[in-house]
Amino acid sequence: MNTTNLLEDKTIAQLSFDELKKEFAQDSNSVAIIVKHLVGNMHSRWTNFLTEDGEKEWRKRDEEFIDNFNSKDELIAAWTKGWDCLFTAIKPLKSNDLERIIYIRNQGHTVTEAINRQMMHYAYHIGQIVFIGKLIKAENWETLSIAKGQSKVYNKIKFETGKSRTHFTDKL
Repeated sequence: MNTTNLLEDKTIAQLSFDELKKEFAQDSNSVAIIVKHLVGNMHSRWTNFLTEDGEKEWRKRDEEFIDNFNSKDELIAAWTKGWDCLFTAIKPLKSNDLERIIYIRNQGHTVTEAINRQMMHYAYHIGQIVFIGKLIKAENWETLSIAKGQSKVYNKIKFETGKSRTHFTDKL
């Protein structure tokens, strides 16, 4: 999947490898650590999604909070594999699958509930990634959405353009 228009990808693109590893306080998470945690979560939750508990015995969650990426390319490759795992699991789902029960740590969820649970978890951490990126870049931050004071201009451009179906982050 090409995720280059997503907020977290635009944030990661702005940060150097050293910036991706920056922690603001002891025991706080860097962008790299958040990425590693989300990737571990994605692999656990979405591997054999319909047939195995979402918390796999092979997952080493505590190790997800130890940054051992050796390069920005390695981090991006892991990030991409995590998202690929998710989309590989949900792409073949049919509407009759959505009410099936799956388990995460022995807690039953419908497929719809499990997807919503994970999307909220990812949104929470992606918000952290963007916020950390903005703190790191400070005045050099390239906004990912409508710049302050630019709402009227942005809306004027959008409403002058014909209706279309696009991702909300396209052409910001």
